Amino acid sequence: MSSSTVISTVNNITLVTLEGFPANVDSISRIFDAISNCGVNVDMISMAPTRGAYTGMSFTISDNDLIDILAFTSAMKKETNTKVVVSSVNHKISIYDPAMKNTPGVAAKVFRAISGTDADIRLITTSEVEISLLVTEADFDTVYKALTEAMQ
Repeated sequence: MSSSTVISTVNNITLVTLEGFPANVDSISRIFDAISNCGVNVDMISMAPTRGAYTGMSFTISDNDLIDILAFTSAMKKETNTKVVVSSVNHKISIYDPAMKNTPGVAAKVFRAISGTDADIRLITTSEVEISLLVTEADFDTVYKALTEAMQ
């Protein structure tokens, strides 16, 4: 990568996954409005391809907001058939480089670097200039080291 490549980390991240969630924008809007009303900030968001009228959607929040999100998801489970899976104490590792936008193979390099770690990658999000990975506490050091070495 270029000399402007930056690898950053954020710890204490909770992953919330909604399975069997209605695959329409109105439902998605209502969920994120309700989360916002709880005073919870959402970071990474990833939605699976729809299967008929339903989809899977995952998002991350700070572990500090875990109690608030559990109250919200408990109420949601009572009202819908959506299955909720919550996993806390994860870490986000982001690889950022403005040159990524016009450089083929960056994703290949990232995944090749961590392929030997046998890590549990919980979530992946990207933009034109960033790849973010959510990893477990147990895999953080190994994945971070592999990425740091590969991106030099």
